[in-house]
Amino acid sequence: MKRRRLLGTALIGIPFLAALGVTIGLQQGWLPNPVFRLQVRADLGTWILIGSMVAAIGLFLTVVGHTIVRRFLQHSLERARNEYALARRRFVRRLEHELKNPLAAIRAQLAYLSQDAQSSPKPVLDDMLIQVERLSRLTSRLRKLVELEEQEIERLPVDVASLLQEVVEASQTHPDYQARQVQLLLPRAPWPLPAVNGDRDLLWQVFFNLLDNAIKFTSPGGLIEIRAFEDGHSVVVEVADTGCGIAPDDLPHIFEELYRGANARGHEGSGLGLALANTVVKRHGGEIQVRSRSDQGTVFAVRLPVAS
Repeated sequence: MKRRRLLGTALIGIPFLAALGVTIGLQQGWLPNPVFRLQVRADLGTWILIGSMVAAIGLFLTVVGHTIVRRFLQHSLERARNEYALARRRFVRRLEHELKNPLAAIRAQLAYLSQDAQSSPKPVLDDMLIQVERLSRLTSRLRKLVELEEQEIERLPVDVASLLQEVVEASQTHPDYQARQVQLLLPRAPWPLPAVNGDRDLLWQVFFNLLDNAIKFTSPGGLIEIRAFEDGHSVVVEVADTGCGIAPDDLPHIFEELYRGANARGHEGSGLGLALANTVVKRHGGEIQVRSRSDQGTVFAVRLPVAS
């Protein structure tokens, strides 16, 4: 915004300053100053009309100049964004392609070596295999993230209440689930939650990821609440926990690809879960927000438009 104003001011101010400099040079005798004799006679009303027209023309040119500059900068910014997005998609596709075959070969060799426990310590091989699988998941999720930004998604009515119930049931397989208090709070009166339009599988993945993170970062005995309610023309789903929270410096970056905050570095993860969730929610015309306090907990709020 500041650059636009500066450029617009420059386009208008430079000609004015140039004219002012020429005028001073002529008056001071630094430049030849020929004298022209003009005889113009007009009444006061005519002069006022001329002055008003000149002022109007000047204002019009100023507005037009600002508009042209603004559109030019917007177009340049949009083109830069598109070029960046295209280059990023190409990079991710090439990365996934280049890593797929080497990872498959390493996985096969590790499986072969693990059969001979004497020559190769099994714990070491198991750890190497875990890291290979982690890289495979990372490249797969990067590719999925790029695909989500391009492909069309379903636009079918989704029952949010039943979806959240399935998410809670699926999360019970998490090894730390039983040590946390997980509560699902759904409205029943005066009416249930309205449906939203979208891809049920993708939305399921969003809420499962948020709940999985809440379980992961909440200490044993902690409380996790999944709250859903209607707000105007939107359905809001909040996943709240009493976990370790997110550091203030990390909050602006948690939806960035591969970003892992200070509190997340001691936990397993790829740094892509929230980026995927954010992309899915945006593709559904919604938004995802986060509120957090260190050592107190975190609330992720997903807002989705009600099905029309």
